Amino acid sequence: MNFHTRKWIKPADLNPNGTLFGGSLLRWIDEEAAIYSIIQLENPKVVTKFVSEINFLSSATEGDIIELGLTATHFGKTSITLKCHVRNKITRKSILTIDKMVFVNMGEDGQPAPHGKTKITYIEDRFNDA
Repeated sequence: MNFHTRKWIKPADLNPNGTLFGGSLLRWIDEEAAIYSIIQLENPKVVTKFVSEINFLSSATEGDIIELGLTATHFGKTSITLKCHVRNKITRKSILTIDKMVFVNMGEDGQPAPHGKTKITYIEDRFNDA
């Protein structure tokens, strides 16, 4: 799994209990997963189709640094399926896991469109193709 994004937990990210607000974390995950899908499918028009069970394992507090990890687990005809893991960068303690997030590749007409991808590409692959 590649950990792409790090977030520094600030006071505005906290809930009344003084821990990371789950809604903020889910917003960050959805945005990062969409960006990951856009890069993999080479199309800026992707939409979130499905998110499986969200398993909150622990929390984070102000000043913690967390990292969001994503990996593609399946390429469908018009979709990409990802797995997500969030952990505390310092303690390495798991904060959250999501086994399945599905994003759909959209065409110019706003309908699902085939993307033709079958495997993960990495930055060096994209630079070598250029």
